[in-house]
Amino acid sequence: MKKSSLIFLILLLALGAVLAQQRRPRGGGLGGGRGGEWGEGGWISDDARTAREIPTHSTGTPNWTNAPGFEKDAFTFVRIRRDRSPYKRGGTWATDTPDSDLNLSYRLQQMTSIKVDPNGRYLRLTDPDLPNYPFIYMVEPGTLSLRDDEVVILRKYLLNGGFLMLDDFWGEREWQGMAEELKKVFPDRNFVELPLDHPIYHCVFEIKTKAQVPGISYWERSGGDTSEQGADSREVHHRAIFDDKGHMMVIATHNMDNGDGWEREGESQEYFEKFSEKISYPLGINIIFYVMTH
Repeated sequence: MKKSSLIFLILLLALGAVLAQQRRPRGGGLGGGRGGEWGEGGWISDDARTAREIPTHSTGTPNWTNAPGFEKDAFTFVRIRRDRSPYKRGGTWATDTPDSDLNLSYRLQQMTSIKVDPNGRYLRLTDPDLPNYPFIYMVEPGTLSLRDDEVVILRKYLLNGGFLMLDDFWGEREWQGMAEELKKVFPDRNFVELPLDHPIYHCVFEIKTKAQVPGISYWERSGGDTSEQGADSREVHHRAIFDDKGHMMVIATHNMDNGDGWEREGESQEYFEKFSEKISYPLGINIIFYVMTH
């Protein structure tokens, strides 16, 4: 090989390494799962186990307590820490936390008879505590990247009665980013669109339409638009995966940002009345109530 060609090859490899590093998300690794992650309110250390440990970055979160001795009888909102593919569009596992987790938890115990853990939890799929929690939540799943061991664990968790909610992702590209990862978990199962006569829409609140919730920043910036990816995200989808007995294992709320509806409730009265009160809270509460009673 000529010396000039060798120098060119070395420079090309060096440039590739630099570009790959620039594409890597903040926090290190594939998604900042090794040491921590940047959330909207700042750095979230891997040592943080609950949403209560993270400072609010909205208008504050409510506090409440449950009767001593009944801690294990309370529902716990569990947010999954996960890797983020640097090659897919979307955000990280930490979007909207802690406010969304704690606000929804408070509204759930306020509007139903369910006792709710006032702290929430952050878990990785590989955490040995995972089977103790029947409900897990993943945000921005368009960037989902599951390791081989996580695929096996998630499949076992869901087939044994666990439930996964996927929320806040927009357009076909982000849908495909999520769907290809769930296909690793269930190669022979497909998402199906939920009809509005499904019991999940009638168990606490009567939900008659699949309405869209935008992120508050986009909604304000756009002058009231709700579709964050334009024509590619105009239609809201609630799709689910079922087991062989018809038990719902996964729900994906696509082209909507329920997390912002929970998180930002105190920032704008108009946003609260249009989206938090009418859409995000009723849907989130119905989903959790359905999961806990079926």
